Amino acid sequence: MLAWFANPERFMRLSAWALPLATTIALVLFAIGLPWALLFSPADFRQGDSVRIMFVHVPAAWWALGIYVFMGVASLMGLVWKHALADVAARAAAPIGAAYAALCLVTGSFWGATTWGTWWEWDARMTSMLVLFLTYVGYLALWAAIEDEQRAARLAGLLCLGGLINIPIVHFSVDWWNSLHQTASILRTGGSAMDPSMLRPLLVVAFAYFAGFIALLFAGMRAQVFRRRALAAAMRRARAA
Repeated sequence: MLAWFANPERFMRLSAWALPLATTIALVLFAIGLPWALLFSPADFRQGDSVRIMFVHVPAAWWALGIYVFMGVASLMGLVWKHALADVAARAAAPIGAAYAALCLVTGSFWGATTWGTWWEWDARMTSMLVLFLTYVGYLALWAAIEDEQRAARLAGLLCLGGLINIPIVHFSVDWWNSLHQTASILRTGGSAMDPSMLRPLLVVAFAYFAGFIALLFAGMRAQVFRRRALAAAMRRARAA
């Protein structure tokens, strides 16, 4: 099954219709979820309207972690099984994950300023998320710095796999250390502690982020495949000349 999806020709046929579908789903979900979350969800009894930052901040944090795990799986497939599109997928996912991590940090700073009275604190959750963002940046820098794409893919893949150790640290940091962040309120034993009036729009926005990731991932992968085909064609013409 994995070999079927790793075939570039099959991927291009699949993504030709999946890309516009994912784009449409993302736009529809954002059009529904953001007004619902930012305009019609109730204010928090302690934080007031500033709690609405949650609807942008929390999905960005979730998918910054999820995308990095995706990159780790793709990097492992590229290093071990040499799947043709694995490194392409990891490379295309990296700038999206970096953007989500940056959005998480920026919105978290605004939220912290209104809730805790500080734009930044070397809190375990905030620090480990910053490390995740810097790992994304390092991964992209490796690809940009090395001209040999096979060597770049190998080194970037090793960096990505090493960075996976930070994922559980980000997730469990509020349980392992004293933190300004609250413990899990959605995925926890006994069910969600969040009121449905806030949880429902949050989940809609989270699915919008995911659909947006799929759309951008397919667009990035298709661009890389087209670029590689153009380079291969140019090399064939050069050899023929």
